[in-house]
Amino acid sequence: MTSAETSGRHSTVRGACPHDCPDTCALITTVEDGVAIRVQGNPDHQHTDGALCTKVSRYTERTYHPERLLHPLKRVGPKGSGQFAPVSWGEALQTIAERLKSIAAQDPQAILPYSYAGTMGQVQSEGMAARFFNRLGASHLERTICSSAGGEALMATLGAKVGMKLEHFAESQLILIWGSNSIASNLHFWRVAQQAKRNGARLVCIDPRRSETAEKCHEHIALRPGTDAALALSLMHQLITHDWLDHDYIQQHTLGWESLRERALQWPPERAAEVCGIPAQQIIDLARAYGTTRPAAIRLNYGMQRVRGGGNAVRAVACLPALIGAWRHRAGGMLLSSSGHFPIQRAALHRPDLLAGRTPRLINMISIGDDLQRVASPEFGPRIEALIVYNSNPVAVAPDSGQVVKGFEREDLFTVVLEHFQTDTADYADFILPATTQLEHWDVHAAYGHTDVLLNRPAIEPQGQARSNADIFRALAAHMGFDEACFSDDDLTLCRTAFGDAVDFDTLLTQGYATLSVPEAPFAQGGFPTPSGRCEFASSRLAAQGIDPLPDHLPNHETAGSDARHPLAMISPPARNFLNSSFVNVKSLRDMEGEPLLEMHADDAASRGIESGQVVRVFNDRGVHHCKVKISKRARPGVVNGLGVWWRKLGLDGTNVNQLTSQRLTDMGHGPVFYDCLVEVEGQ
Repeated sequence: MTSAETSGRHSTVRGACPHDCPDTCALITTVEDGVAIRVQGNPDHQHTDGALCTKVSRYTERTYHPERLLHPLKRVGPKGSGQFAPVSWGEALQTIAERLKSIAAQDPQAILPYSYAGTMGQVQSEGMAARFFNRLGASHLERTICSSAGGEALMATLGAKVGMKLEHFAESQLILIWGSNSIASNLHFWRVAQQAKRNGARLVCIDPRRSETAEKCHEHIALRPGTDAALALSLMHQLITHDWLDHDYIQQHTLGWESLRERALQWPPERAAEVCGIPAQQIIDLARAYGTTRPAAIRLNYGMQRVRGGGNAVRAVACLPALIGAWRHRAGGMLLSSSGHFPIQRAALHRPDLLAGRTPRLINMISIGDDLQRVASPEFGPRIEALIVYNSNPVAVAPDSGQVVKGFEREDLFTVVLEHFQTDTADYADFILPATTQLEHWDVHAAYGHTDVLLNRPAIEPQGQARSNADIFRALAAHMGFDEACFSDDDLTLCRTAFGDAVDFDTLLTQGYATLSVPEAPFAQGGFPTPSGRCEFASSRLAAQGIDPLPDHLPNHETAGSDARHPLAMISPPARNFLNSSFVNVKSLRDMEGEPLLEMHADDAASRGIESGQVVRVFNDRGVHHCKVKISKRARPGVVNGLGVWWRKLGLDGTNVNQLTSQRLTDMGHGPVFYDCLVEVEGQ
């Protein structure tokens, strides 16, 4: 099958899933008479293997949703009221450009883009958008809301965001699934893990929540949130005391072993058990399995790094494979992200040269609630006067959402939102611009769970007056008077630019994907992409930043037992049928998910007189959130699970779990601490 096959009125078009998921699936869209009737996984693509998650298999429901935005809208009511009237593209673009010009004349840093991974495509995410904001001289956004702590940890330890090849997990004999509900958020890895299981592998899930994945593994280790580094250090303690070490690999291919050894010996199982809230014997048994089973592999995901010590936790886990020489085997080692393998030509795509020597300030997306309310000062710079939101829904997904709403409510804040739907954030816009979905535009994708580049062809014409993100920023550039030639590049040209000559674009056009050449066992002979060429237990990179060069356990900002008024830890893992706040308004998926829920252990519920199905008040000093409670074995004692991320407007009281989360940051990478949150729960 070629990238687009046509037979009469029937055609199939190759594409790529745009969503923030490690699987980055290859898609085949079936089109009849110009209408997409079905989206399926591409059976020819090894990692997709014809299978899609429930969410993306319903993608036509999203594209043809009755509430899809099909023309530009201008606000006609109070901010947050959701009252808009249609306007022409010409009026919308001209008005937006005039307002931005007026602000930029005083200081372009008063303009802030806000975006993340509503699409992971290189073109429709930060392609033309990056050029536009660089030319404008707007503030830079520090995009850290998902993975930055873990990413910094990998850079400090392994030298890049790299690891095992996905397919080789099928040959592993022990797989630790650490901080991941793979069934819900990494389906194609789970299929590989199941193959390994059929071949005799043992699967261990390490997660505070008894997730769908934990239920299907041989063992579940339900540690407290934010204690992963303590567990990893205690595993090291056992590897050392029982001499389950590959001394040759340590000597030849690591840096800082003696210092790490000294630290790990401070973490006997009894100490870690007390911190983690698990039996010491469970740590001892896990260490024995990890130290004596070959090949042994670890599949990390990003849940574990959304706490104060998240970066240190990932560093600690990333040290483990080198201690036992797991990297010698292609089915040994670990994988958190493969994104470091991709030769993205960011300078050619984003054109930082358009800054022309300017160095705009950096605004962290986690603190948007506070930053929108800051006044001008020498330290902060100009007050934020304009906000351009695309590929994100910050009113729903940013932490401490009560403060985020206060910021968006500012009447003097000029807000433009590019969207498919009238989200919580769009309700606060001055203008909403209708964007195309993945079935309607060109894009090209890297991945962070495998090593294939994927091309997305448009399967259908844009619905209504929708335009691609790149086309919207191209049009805004024209209205701003930006006449550089790069603003004339069309979307297909941007696709070709993204990887340049590093990937054969003809292969992408013909096949829909191209596989990168990556070693089967990347660190079997060392050769880590660190400054030393070794796995760096002790990192000079971190030491230069004033950070402890060795991994350690850092207690949460809000440690269990530290606040008698809020004795329960709350984590907010994704609901199985949503992807962050995407798909929440797809009725078939929302019907499956039901309603916003708080999972609670029976002991915690009984001590509060709470019954399953009851509406409860979940609260801390940041806010109050009302939802129904479900007494469930998925919650461990002392921890409640607030499944997210629901749109606020669909909640019982117009809030979601982020009413309770904080704007504090991780130990490295300036990331969020969504799972570092204390609350109390009361019946209503």
